[in-house]
Amino acid sequence: MSTEEQAAELSAKITALAEEVKLAKAAKKPKEEWESTLQSMLSAKAEYKSLTGQDFGPPPKEEKKKKQDSPAEADEVPSEKNKEKRAAKAAAKAEKEAKKVAQREERARREAEKTAKLAGIGQDNFGDAPLIQSQIITDKVWTPIQNLKPSLAGESVLVRGHLQTARAVGKGAFVLVRSSLYSVQGVAFESKDDDGAVSSAMIKYMAGLPAESVVDMRGIVTVPDQPVDSATQKMVEIKIESFHCVAKAKKALPFQMEDACRPDSGKETDIGAYNEDDPEVVDSEDGLIHIGQKMRLDYRWIDLRTPANQSIFRIESMVGCLFREFLLQRGFVEIHTPKLIGGASEGGSDVFTLDYFGQSACLAMSPQLHKQMTAACSGFERVFETGPVFRAENSNTRRHLCEFTGLDLEMVIHEHYDEVLAVMSELFIYIFDGVNERCKPELERVREQHPFEDLQYLSPTLKLTFAEGCALLREAGIDQDNYEDLSTENEKKLGDIVKQKYGTDFFFLDKFPLAVRPFYTMPDPNDPKLSNSYDFFIRGQEIVSGAQRVHDPDLIEERAKALGIDVESIADYVESFRHGALPHGGGGIGLERVVMLFLGLPNIRKAAWFPRDPKRISP
Repeated sequence: MSTEEQAAELSAKITALAEEVKLAKAAKKPKEEWESTLQSMLSAKAEYKSLTGQDFGPPPKEEKKKKQDSPAEADEVPSEKNKEKRAAKAAAKAEKEAKKVAQREERARREAEKTAKLAGIGQDNFGDAPLIQSQIITDKVWTPIQNLKPSLAGESVLVRGHLQTARAVGKGAFVLVRSSLYSVQGVAFESKDDDGAVSSAMIKYMAGLPAESVVDMRGIVTVPDQPVDSATQKMVEIKIESFHCVAKAKKALPFQMEDACRPDSGKETDIGAYNEDDPEVVDSEDGLIHIGQKMRLDYRWIDLRTPANQSIFRIESMVGCLFREFLLQRGFVEIHTPKLIGGASEGGSDVFTLDYFGQSACLAMSPQLHKQMTAACSGFERVFETGPVFRAENSNTRRHLCEFTGLDLEMVIHEHYDEVLAVMSELFIYIFDGVNERCKPELERVREQHPFEDLQYLSPTLKLTFAEGCALLREAGIDQDNYEDLSTENEKKLGDIVKQKYGTDFFFLDKFPLAVRPFYTMPDPNDPKLSNSYDFFIRGQEIVSGAQRVHDPDLIEERAKALGIDVESIADYVESFRHGALPHGGGGIGLERVVMLFLGLPNIRKAAWFPRDPKRISP
């Protein structure tokens, strides 16, 4: 191509670009829309000058000599026809340019709308909800997740719970929302229609929320083609219409809820020493992660969210409810005794001592002395209490705690302490039956994570003497003296023997050796080495220790001295029996141990809200 041809081509290009800039300015468009065109034109001009050595533009006009116009030329004017052509051409050109401008503006508008839709701009059906500060009361109604059933199909519901899982799949999101024991799956897919109710930004927001954040989910109840295995409400699903975060989890979880909910990989031993420093996270043979007990207790507030723990403590609550219910129906009065006392409540040394305004005091090992005072000495005759019990025993086992909840009862008798045993037996059968009838969903949720066999028990409860229990052990080749207390191992072995021989996990032993019982225990009238005392057992572990109490003050002092207890330290207690005391008996029950053994749990810490043992005093 010759230089002239190149110059002609550049000239045409510069002219076209200049026209575009001119039109853009005429349309008063923002400079950023035509700036690139202007730069292209200037670049072409520079190239033109480099090629030709001259600036682009028309040559300077030559001065012409002024000549006198002839009269004929002065009279010449453009024809009307030419004027119309030029005007029509200009109008057509202007119309064409206006159409181009309108088309460009429409494309820009649609692109902006698309961008806004993708970003969720202007949508209020997802996002972080305002902080709830009790500012307003609306007409919103939240539906409990456990009430979501196929009969609600097609209805709009609003649920609140913890976001257990959230995952994006293509242009959709699947979430699992959990409230207490129950969970439901929600699904959302990006809208294909113009309303854009579910935007890609909404999908991204849902999938990006931290696990365990508290969310409000609104949508339509639907029935899925296949049951949702990951949810408790397997036969329903929620088609999400709105999704808001009420309280965001602002710190990474120490463990995942899926791992914390995983079924036990094996059966942990329920006897022997307990070492809290066992591995925090156990990678079992199945290749899955199982969370260790220490980590669970370090973050107890999270661990308690698991369905199994939700169930354990609802069952524990029911045990306390049934305990009260049964006793109130039989004329018992609930009492509240002090936990700060002078000396040891049972004359032992395993107490937490403290300074009480210059006086020596301790935390009560039990309400024993005060419940005797109220029942036998104050005329209430039948009393019970539910409250904390403190034991300063440095016992790092799977069944001991330094603080636990005691269920205590005390009642007067007319002739024989069998009257107390009858009440105890009926009480436990009432509790066992009540839990089985009223806590069926909770029992199944526990069983899903901690498999156990249903407790077997008889009515009336199997009764053996201590001597008969020792004989059963010796028949099985186990060394056990009739006047020595049972070791933990022998208790377990006896429980196995009784289960095999009598078909029950629940029984009690009567007539324990006097030497192994507290000072206030009534001696056996026929054998001075024995006592009118008893223990109840579940699955071979003690859950109740009780007896007929000594109601004669002189005999109380005699028994206290025999066990090396300073009588002065229990002077108020003894004094309360000097004004006429009714014959009586009772027992103390460990709530956590009952629940642990009823559910076949291997460690009492699993049945304690916030366990206290020799190595743990927080959270």
